[in-house]
Amino acid sequence: MKQGRIIKLIGGLYTVRCELGINYEVKARGKFRHINESPKVGDIVTFDNDFIMTVEERENNLVRPPVANVDQALLINSTKEPNFSFHLLDRFLMLIENEDITPVIVVTKIDLLTQDELNQLKEQLAYYETYYKVVYLSSKTKENIEELKHLFEGKISVFAGQTGAGKSSLLNALNPHFDLETNEISKALGRGKHTTRHSELLDVFGGLVADTPGFSKLDFYDIELENVPVNFVDFFERSNQCKFRACTHINEPKCKVQEDVKNGNILPSRYENYKIIYDEIKNQKPKYRSE
Repeated sequence: MKQGRIIKLIGGLYTVRCELGINYEVKARGKFRHINESPKVGDIVTFDNDFIMTVEERENNLVRPPVANVDQALLINSTKEPNFSFHLLDRFLMLIENEDITPVIVVTKIDLLTQDELNQLKEQLAYYETYYKVVYLSSKTKENIEELKHLFEGKISVFAGQTGAGKSSLLNALNPHFDLETNEISKALGRGKHTTRHSELLDVFGGLVADTPGFSKLDFYDIELENVPVNFVDFFERSNQCKFRACTHINEPKCKVQEDVKNGNILPSRYENYKIIYDEIKNQKPKYRSE
């Protein structure tokens, strides 16, 4: 019996890379159908020469993209075309934090800004650098691309960000072959095909990167309301200074978060986005997550 990680899935055929770096093509035992849980890319599994026998407990389990045991999400935000959005940034951070995945904020297309415009954006984003790694780069000019390369080693990464933010361009800047794979998936998505027939982790600078575009929707339907203050990490670190233990940071008196917003220690836009997200989750109708 061998142990390894699933790095590819095409139509029921799994490619598993063992601890020695050798790839094996196997199928999943029929028992997985009976327990309604299929092995997926990123899983650590035990297997023989023909079948996957067991799946180890997962650190996390994403539905879109269908990858397990992800270490980090590179959150791609463009400066222009489309314009940078703090609202979308905070929504993506909320989703990524809820999955216990480390976010890395990547600001692309810096070549489209003047130096003054870039300095202004950096000043606004300086608040986030207290809590997250922030990288500014241009896939077109390759400026600061080198800063990203060391982040991949020994990790499983996914890309997240709005359409047009430059995910494919960045992948191409890192590895031209990777972009071909990404475009192929994007075309399949455009035709509305079921994309889980082809999932893969590709080797990038000593790590593995999912060849899917990343989080494809910004739904909050599987996030519990009480987790919202927890997933805003800057609010959570202040929560022990609030008067009430389960403070929502909205209407309660003697709230440290509200106090820091008033004193300029928290970005006003960050707090406004928090309230929008909290209200959205509070008022949404129950939905059921399916894989």
